[in-house]
Amino acid sequence: MSGQLAANSSGSSSAACPPQLVEGGRQDAADRAPASAAQRFRYKLRIALREPTTAIGILTAALFAYLIVVPIISMLSDAGRVQLGDERRIRMEVGDFTWYYIERVFTSRVASSLFWEPLLNTLSVAFGAIIAAVVIGGLLAWLLARTDMFGRRWFATALIVPYMLPAWTFALAWTTLFKNRTVGGQEGWLEALGLTPPDWLAYGRLPVTIILALHYSPFIILLFGNALRRFDSQLEDSARILGAGRLTVTRKIILPLMLPSLLSAIVLIFAKCLGEFGVPYVLGLPVKFDVLATSLYRSISSRQTGVAAVLAGSIMLIGVMTIMIDAKLIKEARRFVTVGSKGAMDRLNPLNNLRIPATVFAALIFVFSVAVPLSVLFLSTVMKIPARFDADNFTLDYWIGTDLNTVALQTGILLSPDLWNAAWNSLRIVGVASIVSGLLGLLVGYVVARTPVQPLATFLRQVTFLPYLVPGIAFATAYLSLFAVPRGPVPALYGTTLILMLALIADQMPYASRAGIAAMMQLGKEPEEAAQIAGAGWSRRMISIIIPIQKGSLVTGILLPFISGIKGLSLFVVLAVPSTDVLTTFSLRLVDYHYTQAANAVVLIIAAIAYLGTLLGQKLTRTNLAQGLGN
Repeated sequence: MSGQLAANSSGSSSAACPPQLVEGGRQDAADRAPASAAQRFRYKLRIALREPTTAIGILTAALFAYLIVVPIISMLSDAGRVQLGDERRIRMEVGDFTWYYIERVFTSRVASSLFWEPLLNTLSVAFGAIIAAVVIGGLLAWLLARTDMFGRRWFATALIVPYMLPAWTFALAWTTLFKNRTVGGQEGWLEALGLTPPDWLAYGRLPVTIILALHYSPFIILLFGNALRRFDSQLEDSARILGAGRLTVTRKIILPLMLPSLLSAIVLIFAKCLGEFGVPYVLGLPVKFDVLATSLYRSISSRQTGVAAVLAGSIMLIGVMTIMIDAKLIKEARRFVTVGSKGAMDRLNPLNNLRIPATVFAALIFVFSVAVPLSVLFLSTVMKIPARFDADNFTLDYWIGTDLNTVALQTGILLSPDLWNAAWNSLRIVGVASIVSGLLGLLVGYVVARTPVQPLATFLRQVTFLPYLVPGIAFATAYLSLFAVPRGPVPALYGTTLILMLALIADQMPYASRAGIAAMMQLGKEPEEAAQIAGAGWSRRMISIIIPIQKGSLVTGILLPFISGIKGLSLFVVLAVPSTDVLTTFSLRLVDYHYTQAANAVVLIIAAIAYLGTLLGQKLTRTNLAQGLGN
C-alpha cells in the first residue's frame, strides 16, 4: 500500500510538473537574466533610471562638486601658480608652476611672522582654552549631571548661553572693560576709573584664551555632561562593594567610560579655535598678536593671493586631521559601552555642605560668561563717558540720537541707514541661503535613502560634509580664489550678494544634509509607494507627502544655518564689501573706526537674534540643546 501511495505520489508530482515544462521554465528564466557583465550593468542602469531619484542625485552631486570641491581645488592650485602682480618678483609668467609661495610661508625670512609665530600662538591659545574649558566645563557638567546642586534645571540651560552667542561679543565686552589708550581710541572702563590695565591683560594671548575658554566650555558641558547622565550608578556601587575607594572608582571605571566623549569635545574645541577670527582680531590686532586666521586675513587684505592659499591650505589640513582624530575617537568609543536598560540608575550624589558653594560657583560662571559681558556692552551704549555712572552721563543718543559729533556716523545706530542696509542684507542673504540649504539638505537625504546607486549616495554624504572639515576663513578664501575673476560662462562674483549666498549654502550643508539624511533614513517607503500606485508623480509625492511628513527636519535644516549665518563672521569678513555689509561685518567696521558704542549696539542686536533664533529652533523642533549637543 505504501509503495502504491509512493507511486501515485510520484506520478501526481510528474503530472503536475512535467520535466519538459520545468526545464523550459528554467531556460526561459536563464534567457531573461542578464548573461554578461555589460548586460547586468545595463539592467541595473535601467532599474536605477526608472525613478528620477538617480538623475536628481547626479545633478545635486554635480552642484556640490562645483560649490564645494572646485573652490578648494582652485585655492590649493593658487599655492603653486604665479599670481598676477608677482611675475616680476618671481621672474616667471603668470600661471606658471612655482614653489615660491610655499617657500615664502615656510622657509623664508618672513616665514616666522607669516606662519610659525601665528601657528604657535594658535596652538598656545587653543591648548590654554581647552585646559580652562575642561576644568570649568567638566566640573559644571558633573555638578549638573550627577549632584543635587540647587537650580540644576535652570543652570543646565543658562550655562550654555555663551555657545548661542557670537564669540567676539565677549571680546568687545573685554576690550570695553580693560582696554588702554596705548593704541588710541576711547579709554576703557578701568582706565576711566584711574586704573590702567597692562597690555598683556588688555590685549593678546591671555584675554583671547580666557574668552575662548568661556565661550567653548558649553561643549564640555554638553558632550561630557550627556555621557555622565547616561552613566549607570550601579557600576560605581558594585566597585565600592568590592572595596574600591573613590579615587580607584574614578580612575578605573568613570574616566575610561567618559574619556571618549571628553576627548571628542576637546578635539571639537581645538577645531573651533583653529578657525576663530573675531576674538583674535579684536583683541590681538592692537598688539600685533597674530593667529593663523588673522595672518590669513592680513595676506588677503594685502592681495598676497598665493601666500593666502598656502596659509588656507595649512589651516584646512590641520582641520581635516583634527576631525579625523575625532572620528577615530568616536569609533573607539564603541569599546567603552555599558549594558543598561530602563533599570539603569543615574542616582544623584548629595553635596551636603558643598551644595551652596557649588551653586555659587555655577552662578559666578554664568555671571562672568553671560551677565557681565552683556551688561557691559549695553551700559557702554548708553554712556557718554565710559564708567561714569552719574545720571547726566546716561543717554540714548547712540541708539536713537541725531546730529552726533562723529564723522562717519552722525545719527544713533537705529536711525542709521547703514544699519538697516546691513540688517536687510543679513536677513536676505542668510535667509535665502538657509532656505535653499534646508531644501537641498532634504533632497540629499532623499537621494541617499532612496537611490539604488550606492556610490552616488556615498559621494553625496562625503561631499556635503566636507565644508565641516574646513575652517570658515579658509573656505571663504577658496571661494575668493574661484569667483574673484570670470571663469568660462560664470562672471566674477566678488562684491555681489550671490557669492555670499553660494558660500553660505555650501558652508552650511553639513548641518542641513545631516538633518535631511537622518530624517529620510527614518521614513519608510510605504507612504510614497502607496501614492505612486495611485498615480502620483515624483514632484507630487515630494510636495504632498515627503515635505509635510519631514517638515520638522526641514525646519531644523533651515534654522541651524540661519542661526550660524547670522552670528558668523569668518566667512563674510573675506567675501563682503561695504555695499554687501551684513551685521557682523558692519559691526567690525565700526570697531575699526573706534566707534565703540555703535559697534557694541550692533553686536547686542546680533546676539539677540542668535539667542532668540536658537530658542525658536528648539521650540519648533521640540529639542533641548541642554540635553546634549545635536539632539
